[in-house]
Amino acid sequence: MKGYGMIRVGEPGWLEHEKPAAGPMDAILRPLMVAPCSSDTHMMHGGSGPVEDRILGHEAIGEVVEVGSMVKNFKPGDIVVVPCTTPDWEAPGVQRKGGNNAHDFGTAASFKFLTQKDGIFAEFFSCNNADANLVLLPEGVSMEAALMTTDMMSTGMYGAEMANIQLGDTVVVFGIGPVGLMAVAGAALLGAGKIIAIGTRPNCVALAKEYGATDIVSYKDGDVVQQILSLAGGQADSVIIAGGNAATMNQALMVVKPNGTVSNVNYLDATDVYSVPTPLVFLGMGDVTIRGGFCPGGAVRIQKLLNLIKAGRVHPEKLLNYTYEGFDKIPEAFEVMDKKPKDLIKPVVKIKW
Repeated sequence: MKGYGMIRVGEPGWLEHEKPAAGPMDAILRPLMVAPCSSDTHMMHGGSGPVEDRILGHEAIGEVVEVGSMVKNFKPGDIVVVPCTTPDWEAPGVQRKGGNNAHDFGTAASFKFLTQKDGIFAEFFSCNNADANLVLLPEGVSMEAALMTTDMMSTGMYGAEMANIQLGDTVVVFGIGPVGLMAVAGAALLGAGKIIAIGTRPNCVALAKEYGATDIVSYKDGDVVQQILSLAGGQADSVIIAGGNAATMNQALMVVKPNGTVSNVNYLDATDVYSVPTPLVFLGMGDVTIRGGFCPGGAVRIQKLLNLIKAGRVHPEKLLNYTYEGFDKIPEAFEVMDKKPKDLIKPVVKIKW
């Protein structure tokens, strides 16, 4: 079969691979709608190490073409939402008390696409534990909106969930790309009062306000930390990091209150290093919780996100502002995600077979 990915680090292109086979609990799908992600481009540039000969992509709406002998909930022809995080549900990392199911057989090991097997930019791709991971596309939810639950909505809202937001809290969101925008929406849904979002792109700023941001901070207007402290009237209750680099953690620690929470869902490079001056955490005793996590997966989580869409609580399809038609347009969409023109939020590829 044909797929698009990385021939080697720094060299994307078309690949020819064997069509995946379905194990007893698996489903084989063909993609109907896909969205390139900065995680794909980051990996292509070597951000996850020296990977070669790997089909990329992890955000898809798919059509089931084959199911394993033990699959009960799906049949060929079903249109399904495919989460980017697909745990093996029998793994100890899923069964631990209070654990995030993203870590089934190791850290973030439930993220199978890209890291352990070919992704979804292919004529066919596989999903493990199909009954527990896939969700039928519900009536009343567009493919575009459902596609955003697979990663952008799940990841951004996990940033808000980890931030321990209480009713009326002041929340800061660093970065208002698609994940940050969903973090803003998640903070608003969880009851934040003031939401301060950091970003400069006009269309992202407009969408951040629509999703619930009360204030916008731009580095072009001066020191970001001082602007946040001024708008918040002091420090914030929670900070979500959805953009920037390792140094953004220090800015977050400057603006979060004692007993507050810093939540990171930003994908850093393997070469990045945190360097935190101890006064930022009151010599190690500042009572600040720092959390960093990979978005949970599975059918139950995706169904809940779809419920939010069906209820009109959030409209994630508004993230998609570059549209391509056809499987052969995946390279163009991938390139625009890599180059990130100033008006880009998120590209989508619609596929007809």
